[in-house]
Amino acid sequence: MPRIVASDDPMIDVDLLRGELDAEVVVADTSDPAALVDAARGADALVLDVNSRVTAGVLAALPDLRLVARAGVGIDTIDVAAAADHGVTVTNVPEYCTDEVATHTVALLLDCVRTVAEYDRDVKAGTWDWTSTRDIHRTRDRTLGLVSFGPIARRVREQVRGFDFDVIAYDPYVDAEETAAADVAKVALDELYERADYVSLHAPLTEETEGLVDADALARMRDHAILVNTGRGGLIDEDALATALREGTIGGAGLDVLREEPPGEDHPLVELDNCVVTPHAAWRSVEARRDLNETVAANVGAVLAGETPPDRVDPDTDWL
Repeated sequence: MPRIVASDDPMIDVDLLRGELDAEVVVADTSDPAALVDAARGADALVLDVNSRVTAGVLAALPDLRLVARAGVGIDTIDVAAAADHGVTVTNVPEYCTDEVATHTVALLLDCVRTVAEYDRDVKAGTWDWTSTRDIHRTRDRTLGLVSFGPIARRVREQVRGFDFDVIAYDPYVDAEETAAADVAKVALDELYERADYVSLHAPLTEETEGLVDADALARMRDHAILVNTGRGGLIDEDALATALREGTIGGAGLDVLREEPPGEDHPLVELDNCVVTPHAAWRSVEARRDLNETVAANVGAVLAGETPPDRVDPDTDWL
């Protein structure tokens, strides 16, 4: 019987996997490469959460492995090229939470624009004062800049139509005609930083996008700009962002992802009033979790049956 090792993360529905697959499914701590190797010796497949790293060393230590199934969208924690070298298939679930992440993006943006979390903290601390937060501006005729124009960013664009935003986007892999069809103007990245009142990050984490929002980028933004990140924490230089928020170089930030998750006690962003942080939960809904695990099961089942899985990651796709 095939052996599958799954991360002990609650987003992975082990009971569903056991019901769908004719295999032994074992739950294990996969939080670091050494623990992953110890748990996965002899395994045919891995089902892993966002915090599980599959390095070239891990792959070399697991000669029986046939599949790494990422229970999620991002594959920046998996060495896809090394997996291909070892004959290991990699899959992900690219569209299970498009609506959820788009909605969470808009929620973070509106929270920051209207200082909702700041007011809530003040009221619960005994302060009833509408002047207690930074200045609030109306949203009409503001510019929203989308960094990357993939499925989630496109859904964000659809969801904000009622706010009368001027929407611009930076994406070197999407042509101007395609963005124009969604009533979005394609611009260069520096122009986006300079023009946008709200900047929303949706890019994958790659060598190209690592630290995309650094001190120089933040300096280009407007002093009232709101930065939202539901992509990957590594897109932002967090020290530079903390400095910008403290000094008022930008107005606020809404983050669902950080470089280190969970953050340490001395993380520079968590205690700032003008920074709203959620625990990598943008994907979350009952329906998304169900769709995620059903798709993971389909991918694993296909590989165990010697078939090409529906969501195979192409190792030759440069932007991955």
